[in-house]
Amino acid sequence: MELISLTPFTLALAAGLVLLLGLLSLKLQLGLERRLLIAAVRSVVQLTLLGLVLKTLFEQSSLWSVMALAIFMLSVAGYEVMARQKRRFRGFWGIGVGTLSMFISSFSITLISLHFIIQVDPWYTPQYLIPLLGMLLGNTMSGIAISLDSLTHNAWQQRRAIEARLMLGHSWNQAINEIRRDALRAGLIPIINAMAAAGVVSLPGMMTGQILAGSPPLEAAKYQILILLLIAAGTGFGAITATMMGSRRLFDQRQRLRLERLSIKSH
Repeated sequence: MELISLTPFTLALAAGLVLLLGLLSLKLQLGLERRLLIAAVRSVVQLTLLGLVLKTLFEQSSLWSVMALAIFMLSVAGYEVMARQKRRFRGFWGIGVGTLSMFISSFSITLISLHFIIQVDPWYTPQYLIPLLGMLLGNTMSGIAISLDSLTHNAWQQRRAIEARLMLGHSWNQAINEIRRDALRAGLIPIINAMAAAGVVSLPGMMTGQILAGSPPLEAAKYQILILLLIAAGTGFGAITATMMGSRRLFDQRQRLRLERLSIKSH
């Protein structure tokens, strides 16, 4: 069966449902209608622009163009990690921890999968690299953001307990170890739940897209399994890297707790 093309009218019908939701938000005084409208407009504009950019990349298949887009995606993801935290690190560390963690995890796993698992030739083929990197960055970004937010929030809430452990002779690593473990658990729970529910409660997005595009269901399932496993690994490695870097940043060279290195997100 051929892929059914969507017309502007069909997209307008879907947009009408979102407008209806906005009217309900206004009626119920939820205060979400403006944010909902902005988010919907942004998604339309951003995805349309991405479609145009990818169309050009697919035609050229240039290494430098693909790398430029990949770096741009990483930079935006790093900013989003910082923006999702109530208490964030000041200065470079605010965006640097998340960005570096995603670079170490998502980029490395993407390259490994393209070289040794999927075996794409050339490895920077945009039809494979950009979607795979995008899915890894998106999910790793969420896991890292949750982990860092949990780490900084709980460190602030339990600052007296941490300082008491330090006075008892514990190292900085021992003083914050339990908080760091809780932060890692929080960051990994979403992807664990997604894997547990895949194929039973939910039909993952990539598999759905491939089936709609006409791919055999079993082949689509194999690709989705690969993606979920890669996302789980990327999220785990990224969250571990971010929490290790972030927890160390909360202490100075003399192993004193330095929460003034955090700033509170303004609303």
